[in-house]
Amino acid sequence: MVSNPLSSPPASGQCPFRGTRVGGALGSKPQTDDWWPNRLQVELLHQNPPLANPLQDVDYKAAFEQIDYEQLKRDIKALLTDSKDWWPADYDNYGPQMIRMAWHSAGTYRIADGRGGASRGMQRFAPINSWWDNGNTDKSRRLLWPIKKKYGAALSWADLMILVGNCALEIMGFKTFGFGGGRIDAWEADRATYWGPEFWNGQAFGENGAQHAGHPDEMVTRDIRWVGQPDEEYYDLENPLGATHQALIYVNPEGPNGEGDPVGSARDIRESFARMAMNDEETVALIAGGHAFGKSHGMVSSDKIGPAPEGAPIQAMGLGWQNPEGTGFAEYTMTNGIEGSWTPNPTQWDNSYLENLFKYEWEQTSSPAGAIQWKPSNPNAPKTPDAHRQGVDHSLMMMTSDIALKVDPAYREVCQRFLDDFDAFSDAFARAWYKLTHRDLGPKTRYLGPEVAEEDLPWQDPIPALDHDVVDAADIDSLKHKILASGLSVSALVSAAWASASNYRDSDKRGGANGARVRLDPQQDWEMNRPQQLSQVLSTLEQIQSEFNGAQSGRKKISMADLIVLGGCAAVEKAAQDAGVSITVPFTPGRMDTTQELTDVESFEWLKPVSDGFRNYHNETIGYKVKPERIFLDRAQLLTLTAPEWTVLVGGLRALDQNWDGSQHGIFTDRPGVLTNDFFQVLTSMDYEWKPVDEREMLFEICDRTTGATKFTATRCDLIFGSNAELRQVAEVYGADDGHERMVKDFVAAWNKVMMLDRFDVQG
Repeated sequence: MVSNPLSSPPASGQCPFRGTRVGGALGSKPQTDDWWPNRLQVELLHQNPPLANPLQDVDYKAAFEQIDYEQLKRDIKALLTDSKDWWPADYDNYGPQMIRMAWHSAGTYRIADGRGGASRGMQRFAPINSWWDNGNTDKSRRLLWPIKKKYGAALSWADLMILVGNCALEIMGFKTFGFGGGRIDAWEADRATYWGPEFWNGQAFGENGAQHAGHPDEMVTRDIRWVGQPDEEYYDLENPLGATHQALIYVNPEGPNGEGDPVGSARDIRESFARMAMNDEETVALIAGGHAFGKSHGMVSSDKIGPAPEGAPIQAMGLGWQNPEGTGFAEYTMTNGIEGSWTPNPTQWDNSYLENLFKYEWEQTSSPAGAIQWKPSNPNAPKTPDAHRQGVDHSLMMMTSDIALKVDPAYREVCQRFLDDFDAFSDAFARAWYKLTHRDLGPKTRYLGPEVAEEDLPWQDPIPALDHDVVDAADIDSLKHKILASGLSVSALVSAAWASASNYRDSDKRGGANGARVRLDPQQDWEMNRPQQLSQVLSTLEQIQSEFNGAQSGRKKISMADLIVLGGCAAVEKAAQDAGVSITVPFTPGRMDTTQELTDVESFEWLKPVSDGFRNYHNETIGYKVKPERIFLDRAQLLTLTAPEWTVLVGGLRALDQNWDGSQHGIFTDRPGVLTNDFFQVLTSMDYEWKPVDEREMLFEICDRTTGATKFTATRCDLIFGSNAELRQVAEVYGADDGHERMVKDFVAAWNKVMMLDRFDVQG
């Protein structure tokens, strides 16, 4: 028999971990997720705990506002033209590489779920820091350390990475649209965002399981995330993904699958940029504007480049992609494999990118690293200088994704307008860059600093400033009585308030009850919002609002945004009282009503849930390739809920009869509309058996163990709170004999949290 190496203490001087395999608490694998890959990762609700943040005592807004902002910009601009021996700047100017770093920091944003983007500085962590498309951005951030070191806690990495992009544009002659600070750094890697179905270990994996070194041509990944074929009627990118290939920010610059197809590239660009919330004009402006500067690097074959930062040896000190050729940098630099510059003057803002793209015909060629690229067929076309060697010139370069702008009719039309009007192009690029770098920062009221643009932009979801005195405690009490006496049911009032507030997503700070957009298109017609019932609730509340505001002699008013939330609060109080628990639901007035004119309908349609377990809504036709409970977890994480908050909200909403279609799934009570803990009592009871109605296992019957009679029905979004080990422990707290009052108290606290998620005006 083989003895257990841990069954007795080690001999003196021996390693206490001798004989243990790499794994468990000390290694990387196997762990719980390897043994049980279908386990719901509830711990994703508890990321970025205060214990991980060494700056939790810092008021970032106050600290940022104490910075000498103009001196900060002078410091950055001085650094941008101070070439370093260890990483020489192309053309003696770090500007272009810093623009790329800023763009890639912001460019991970996607509109479907608001995830990605620049607001937390996630480019510092895996997996983003090791995507092949981010090759050598680690060097850009390391170059910025002297600036970060000087300003410390008063300047987040997230803000610095975007501000340096603006400064880079300015030193090269471009007038930016503005800058808003206020991005607060994360302190650990993002484990919640779904980046695609491919395997990931700092590198891509092919179909045979072999690792590949990070060049898109070597990745067998596109077909995994695309549905259908390009020549089929239904051909689409998996929701909610935005990048067309794994480990990319947008698209493969060599075209789909690296095959040099400009037409296919245009199709990819349009889909990917749309997923990133950009229209055709913004897309052309960003590509043409960004490619006015700098160069691409492809002097060394990708198979010679060392591992990405997350796979690099410890002595690399967080730097990856070590290059063994020559000096490893300057004229030997390797990033995406394409070599060359787009313009004759790569550090000056001008229109030569578009001028040369359309003036000359382009022929396909290859970079020294073997990547597909394009050069002018006319030998007399302008040249571009070598980035490091004096007196050496090269042919201009275009990527397949650049040629796409010329061959696609819609893109070509936009390009022609920009060619004819350089000022219009400059303005379009300035606005698109501002949108790119600020769209996940949230409402403009969150922006910090002296360069915040005055203009309100549609993608900022503007809400008019508070223009009246708010209601006091006596008014609130009076309005509650009027609402409850109006004939509106508890379920209807709760439904309207929840519909107004619960579309908030913390990823990009969009949605929420402020503005009362639930009254407007497109939200008022979303099927999960019970449109017919919602209309009746809104009509009644508008009458109450009109009577109250009309009776006021001064500036005191109540907005519909406030009244919708107050109606829900009054209903929850009544439901708790009917269940035998007296409690006051907190209410903070001060919301304002926005207008249809200030609502970007197309953009807001993306906030419509594909699946909403809180109301047992699941649209199977749209195409998330995961089970409803996993989307439900994602929804809870976007609402910043903890596991107990998530659990108690579901139990309470089921008791309050909130299923979108009026179904009885999960309504484990004979007193719907009363805030009981019946959901948890039934969920944890052993008096029942749980039987799927078919092999799909989406719906279930809950049968009496003794008689076999069906008592209730349920969905996966109900049963997960009894089947998942962590969630069940919470459910048992609320289902216990002493759990009801605690459940009501916790439900009210979680309800108030959701109602207040977008109240940035009163948040600390």
